[in-house]
Amino acid sequence: MRKVLTLAVAATASLGLLAAPAAADNDRPREYPAEIDGGAWTEGHVQGIAIDQRKGYMYFSFTNVLVKTDLNGNPVGSVKGFTGHLGDLDFNAKDGRVYGSLEYKEQESFYIAIFDVDRITSMGMDAQTSDVVKTVYLKEVVADYTADMDGDGTFDGNVADTADHRYGCSGIDGVSFGPEFGKKGRRDLLTVAYGIYSNVDRQDNDYQVILQYDIQQWKKYEKPLTESDPHTSGPERPHGKYFAYTGNTTYGVQNLEYDEHTGNWMMAVYKGKKPQFPNYSFFMVDGRERPTEGDLVGQPAPERGRLLTLAPGGLQHDATGVRGWEADGQYGLISLGGGRYYVSKSGTVTEDGVSKHTGQAQLHRWTGQAPTPFERVLGAE
Repeated sequence: MRKVLTLAVAATASLGLLAAPAAADNDRPREYPAEIDGGAWTEGHVQGIAIDQRKGYMYFSFTNVLVKTDLNGNPVGSVKGFTGHLGDLDFNAKDGRVYGSLEYKEQESFYIAIFDVDRITSMGMDAQTSDVVKTVYLKEVVADYTADMDGDGTFDGNVADTADHRYGCSGIDGVSFGPEFGKKGRRDLLTVAYGIYSNVDRQDNDYQVILQYDIQQWKKYEKPLTESDPHTSGPERPHGKYFAYTGNTTYGVQNLEYDEHTGNWMMAVYKGKKPQFPNYSFFMVDGRERPTEGDLVGQPAPERGRLLTLAPGGLQHDATGVRGWEADGQYGLISLGGGRYYVSKSGTVTEDGVSKHTGQAQLHRWTGQAPTPFERVLGAE
């Protein structure tokens, strides 16, 4: 049986396409194209992507707009009107909605934006008036972002070069659904990664900070988006808070993705700048290893936290013990199953004298090789 499945995958791969999992519903798309074009937009560069494999839709975040296409790249609808930063996305197959990180740094408000994507049926729908978006406030993130770490009685705001912001927290970006760390097969939790300011002068910002939330009771928190009057409806605390030691990165985990194929959590980042670290662009948390209680190095006061283990393989930096790869994924990453992924490519184009941002989801396969663990699947293959 395994040989038959292997031959089937190889046959579709030769066409530059990937067969959907055998357990798929009858109406799930049977093939994935080698590339899906998200279009060209003035709002901002592509931040994240998500896919509804059963219904055959792709979702792109372009900083201030959510774009919905079919799997041929034809636009179906869009949601605009965000003045905050719409980041990484993930599709929740259990409720059929797209979840994304949404930041309002100046208002000191950080949300998970939840899109009722079945309602996205036309272009240019308004985020605040169309009843397409609900938001949930993340109190834990706000508390760390606004922490007066130097004790001078003043919060310094959206500034990287400061001692404020606990752990260097700049907000949130990466989001993904997956099991509790170290407990494969348990219920899916919404997993959210902090943004972390790039700052080479402080010692307490060398972790990726990750929160997990059980969203089964989140309906009671969901509120419409009202940017002029940000709400504070959300859970008091996360289900779990974890720390992955990677060295400081530039704005933390840009894209977070749980991957059943490896059993690990993928973290794509903008490289850090501290010379004592290897500053890889891609890390993986070992999803099978249970978090361990340990000291958080570099904190201004002794502190302990739940530590995550980086997955074996890739490149190893002996001086720090950090493991990672050099890979793309900072602009969007989706695990499709079976060792296949969409990785988003960001670009620009000029149309009628106007510069626009583009995004293409390109099909890749996992090789695990160092330094780059992904290999693109081309149409000729």
